[in-house]
Amino acid sequence: MNVRWTILLLLIATSSWAQFAPPVGQPGTTAIHKDSSVFVQWGAQCTVQRGFIDITNQALGPTITGDSTDAIDKAGVNGVVSLGDGGSAILTFAQPIFNGPSWDFAVFENAFQETFLELAFVEVSSDGINFHRFPASSHTQDSVQIDGFGAVDATQINNLAGKYIANYGTPFDLSELESIPGLDINRITHVKIIDVVGCLLDSVARYDKDNNKINDPWRTNFPSGGFDLDAVGVIHAIAATDLSEHTLEENIYIYPNPATDYLYIQSKNRTTLLTQVDIYNFNGQVIVSKKVNLSTAFKIDLMGMHKGIYIIKMNNAGHSIYKKLLID
Repeated sequence: MNVRWTILLLLIATSSWAQFAPPVGQPGTTAIHKDSSVFVQWGAQCTVQRGFIDITNQALGPTITGDSTDAIDKAGVNGVVSLGDGGSAILTFAQPIFNGPSWDFAVFENAFQETFLELAFVEVSSDGINFHRFPASSHTQDSVQIDGFGAVDATQINNLAGKYIANYGTPFDLSELESIPGLDINRITHVKIIDVVGCLLDSVARYDKDNNKINDPWRTNFPSGGFDLDAVGVIHAIAATDLSEHTLEENIYIYPNPATDYLYIQSKNRTTLLTQVDIYNFNGQVIVSKKVNLSTAFKIDLMGMHKGIYIIKMNNAGHSIYKKLLID
């Protein structure tokens, strides 16, 4: 094969491997500092399932550094809990997380330099039972094991916690999971962090969404081995107010009514108000069904709908109200 064809094939192969966001301080990074004003709450409770110091030598036992209390509250405050090879932690929050614009929460690890990255899968649940994983990508080579203090390039990984150095969170966007049946991305109650192990041995390897082995520093066979969870910061959280039918009725604008081309529904005080909106025609058929955050006006396109009387049902925290809508 001549040089020209060799270069062409290399270019084609390289182009198929996307370059992801770079480390802290570089243009295009998605890292969020722990002191950013975007965070509205932090993990309130945590349970930990310890992994082994060395998954291939389980006689060494599990990791012992930190405990579940170290993963709650703000990053950089309580220390870290080391998950060990394949260990996990589940965090819950004072208020559920909802899918807002852009990032919705961020996971913090304690990496001391931008190339020493210990990685973890991230999963979420809206019922505390069924967990669903963010589609992770690892484009790090998987033919040679990265040793215990080896380097990982942040631009080669995506949707894996631990991408950034200490005090900078790796953000996640719930909209990536919106098509999963049974998962309510507007009421996430649990976030689960799972160490990826990082070992390339077939018997213990973990894989990304494209079935690539995930390679990160291994063995980290010491009491603080594996992913070191610092905190989970929430960017979009449902407001604490649990509205009754009466307050729900008082707190919603529906305008104009009668309507012609468009209808708007909005919270009067513009606070976060996550509400299920269903519109039924006179025959009881659902014309519109959507869960929305009414802190901003929810616009409904009525063009193409027949003139007549419709019923709007709105449900928040188990409370429902009904409104009559006239399309003229």
